Amino acid sequence: MNIAMEEKKVMLQIARNSIASIYDNNVLPEIDYSKYPILETKKGAFVTLTENHNLRGCIGYITSDMPLHKTIEETARHAAIGDPRFPGLTKEEFGNIEIEISILSEPFPMKSYDDIIVGTHGLILTEQDRRGLLLPQVPIEHKMDKEEYLSALCEKSGFHSNFWKERTLNIEMFTANVFSEKDLKNG
Repeated sequence: MNIAMEEKKVMLQIARNSIASIYDNNVLPEIDYSKYPILETKKGAFVTLTENHNLRGCIGYITSDMPLHKTIEETARHAAIGDPRFPGLTKEEFGNIEIEISILSEPFPMKSYDDIIVGTHGLILTEQDRRGLLLPQVPIEHKMDKEEYLSALCEKSGFHSNFWKERTLNIEMFTANVFSEKDLKNG
């Protein structure tokens, strides 16, 4: 999926405006979505917030029945105040966060661990009524090889780290178009 620079800027602004609306109760600005048809598509997306290069919130949907602009609005707010791993983002912290958006492809089944390309494929593990997801950028950011990536996925899903070695697990893969405010400032 090719996303133009202008579309990325608009999506990042949607996310930032959505979070800002938590603190100032302003109505989100109207955007002419006809200029950006991708914003009307129904795609999964994650919004990741970092503060001083540390994770501050990350929420998303693997798939979505909402138009992408609504998915981004909702996940941005949830990343700010609804990620159970962190206290809600304060208005004071808001100015210090960096926003990253991941637009997901449709998930597809993994047939073998050999199918996994670290840095390209995000992983979704579904086993024994548990589910865990890692975005494709996670193993790169944490300098993981494939085995460490699979172990981290197992741990995130509530299993022991070597669970993946016992048998081929029920894993779906996806790709993501990932971009951030930092990338656009530097690009």
